[in-house]
Amino acid sequence: MKINIFKTEIVVLEKLATYFVTVAKDTINKKGQFSVALSGGSSPKRLYELLSSPAYKNQVQWEKVFFFFGDERYVPLTDPDSNYLMAKKALFAPLDIVTKNIFAVNTSLQPEEAAIDYTATIRNFFAGAEMKFDLVLLGLGDNAHTASLFPHTSILQDQTSAVKAVFLNDQKIYRISFTAPLINQAHHIAFLVYGLSKAAAVKNVIENDKNVEQYPGQMITPVNGTIDWFLDEAAASSLQSIVK
Repeated sequence: MKINIFKTEIVVLEKLATYFVTVAKDTINKKGQFSVALSGGSSPKRLYELLSSPAYKNQVQWEKVFFFFGDERYVPLTDPDSNYLMAKKALFAPLDIVTKNIFAVNTSLQPEEAAIDYTATIRNFFAGAEMKFDLVLLGLGDNAHTASLFPHTSILQDQTSAVKAVFLNDQKIYRISFTAPLINQAHHIAFLVYGLSKAAAVKNVIENDKNVEQYPGQMITPVNGTIDWFLDEAAASSLQSIVK
């Protein structure tokens, strides 16, 4: 685990954008393509807008990048809450990403069927090889959830490398999410977390005793890959192991 701490959220976003470009370039040079699982939410939106800005958009061979979603809200893809729609507006449309390079969750299916269908889509993309993404981008909620791995939900017990539907009782909504084992197979995992409101969650995941039911972010431990945290000073402010 590598913890990268920067003074402001703007610098955090710039450093992660540079990291994204570097990993994408290296992977494309080695393999001819780059597979990435995107995260939803307001923080990643700002990252995607930065990647599609003049400063970064010409640094990646985007026609060789294939986009997936680490989780999705069970809403139509045209819904304002859709992770796909957010990424389309912030990243895909500005970069003119072709449809065949974008793999959205089919939320027109029933939740369990949508999860099974997306697992099959991923399996087909990797053509029988291990479902090992080049990069998985993650955020962290105030309650220490990541992707749609929420505290005390059934998906936390799932040991399969797959996509599953999870029902959030408090929100009365389904989400479709990568399981922790699928995330952990990735070559690279990067957390983007900033803001003082995330300080407790960051500490709980990184430093607290292991309790994955309470702090699901602790489940993200790559099998053979790397994991980088991109934090601003506010989000890292409760960490005791970091020299202040």
